[in-house]
Amino acid sequence: MTRSRAVLRAAEIDRAGVAAHFPPVTDSDNLQPMPSPDPDHAVSLYVPLVAAPAARKEPAFWFAFQRTEIIVVNGAASPELPCCRDLAEHGLVPEQSHYLGLYRGRHCYAVAVPETGTLPAGWSRLGLRDLFGMVETTLAALSGRAWQLIEWDRDHRYCGRCGTPTVPRADERARTCPACRMTSYPPVSPAIMILVTDGRRLLLARKKAFPAGRFSALAGFVEPGETLEDTIARETREEVGVEVKNVRYFGSQPWPFPHSLMIAFTADYAGGEIRPDGVEIEEARWFDPERLPGLPGSISISRRLIDTVAARLRAGRNPAGDG
Repeated sequence: MTRSRAVLRAAEIDRAGVAAHFPPVTDSDNLQPMPSPDPDHAVSLYVPLVAAPAARKEPAFWFAFQRTEIIVVNGAASPELPCCRDLAEHGLVPEQSHYLGLYRGRHCYAVAVPETGTLPAGWSRLGLRDLFGMVETTLAALSGRAWQLIEWDRDHRYCGRCGTPTVPRADERARTCPACRMTSYPPVSPAIMILVTDGRRLLLARKKAFPAGRFSALAGFVEPGETLEDTIARETREEVGVEVKNVRYFGSQPWPFPHSLMIAFTADYAGGEIRPDGVEIEEARWFDPERLPGLPGSISISRRLIDTVAARLRAGRNPAGDG
């Protein structure tokens, strides 16, 4: 099978109204994170479905993973998504397969292929973090969704209560134990991100794991029984010793490392002296929006949060964007 048959070329697919290649990121302000595309636009790009078509003759998109990396076809300008009727045509027999729905009007699947499988000429593997910096937001989020489903399916082949092999449900994304009826669903771990401001100042912190000179907004996982507001208050108090008020929602981002949902907020400083906990946070201090330190990469919502709030402060606007 030739490469031209394995991958629908961009020009061919554009005539069919479907783009098979990864569209490049075009946000000139570099403020757009990996997910959270405009809802109206996102609906036209991706329709999530569970039940695969009974019979499919046309080529499909394949979010194929080998080990922890996604398989792509090397394009002239950017990687391309394999688009063919069946990966077995190219010597890759999936060990797992999950129907994802429709992307740009074409069926798409998440699959895992054997670690020892040999990739066709012109195909290669790419880390998800690298991919996110090259593609539009819907496709990046869908790639993360595919990986999370594969990991969940791999980790829940046996019941965590009685050890019986589980079976996938046909009516929803779940695996059920036929013995005790326990059902598992793909996990999502919500985590908050909070950017505290005091007048024109932004509170940024540096974790011990960060490279020297890099700072970011505060973040932490939601604990059982907590509201998001509870988590914000607890995390800011625990990590840097300050209190906050006027919490405002900013945006969210699925983050498949391994299965988080980042929910970002802004808040006003309400009191307390900055005291890094010394466990997670090594340093924390106020920064002027004109003199920011090293920041996280543009693929994360933390960078968008900081850049957006700093731009508002430089323009003399409310950091929450509502005034």
